[in-house]
Amino acid sequence: MDLTNQKTVSEAIEYRRSVRVFKKNTLDDAKVKECIRLATLAPTSSNMQLWEFYHVTSTTILEQLTEACLGQNAAKTAQQMVVVVARKDLWKKRAAANIAFLSSQFGDKPKEEYSKREKFALNYYQKLIPTLYFDFLGIFGFIKFLVFQIIGLFKPIYRQARSSDMRIVAQKSAALAAQNFMISMASINYDTCPMEGFDSVRVKRILGIPSSAEINMIIACGIKDETGIYSAQFRVPLEDVYFKK
Repeated sequence: MDLTNQKTVSEAIEYRRSVRVFKKNTLDDAKVKECIRLATLAPTSSNMQLWEFYHVTSTTILEQLTEACLGQNAAKTAQQMVVVVARKDLWKKRAAANIAFLSSQFGDKPKEEYSKREKFALNYYQKLIPTLYFDFLGIFGFIKFLVFQIIGLFKPIYRQARSSDMRIVAQKSAALAAQNFMISMASINYDTCPMEGFDSVRVKRILGIPSSAEINMIIACGIKDETGIYSAQFRVPLEDVYFKK
């Protein structure tokens, strides 16, 4: 779908604010869906794409989510919501999808004819990804952590190998996708508010999300009301956070 009359990237970033009150104007479902598609183009660790997006347009479900979102104004007045979910538990399925894609790109040929680069790419998903993501009650992850710390005494190595570390990796990728979505919405004058205040157990129950998944954020969507932005934007000075080396 072609989204016409879009803002530039910098204009969309400047325009985006967390809107707490929305008008009753309806949104075009297809446009919101297209913004979700653009969200899926976000960078993601190892191209694992450990995310899902629940596009909520049902009035009944919106009301249920509003209660689960603790009744905050952004949820109460949202015309639609998008629930961004991190799915670390799908790592085997996503790794297999990457292997299938790479195999299709390499062509129909015997494995012994694969180039060094092609073999490396396949081994990455067949061996390295399982090493990083597999765990059992946190035990294997702790062993990996210790081994990697010891190796790190002698050479640079990736150290974040525990289950909790891979959970963070999945959440970071989901957050990058969420930002893509919100900037895409801003580019077509649709407004959003990312919400972290919610009862995750109730949200999962409402949407049928498995317990093994984790909700990254819930994004309220609509057209901002004149009262929807509570104050002027505050950011700490750039010199406080910018370091050039």
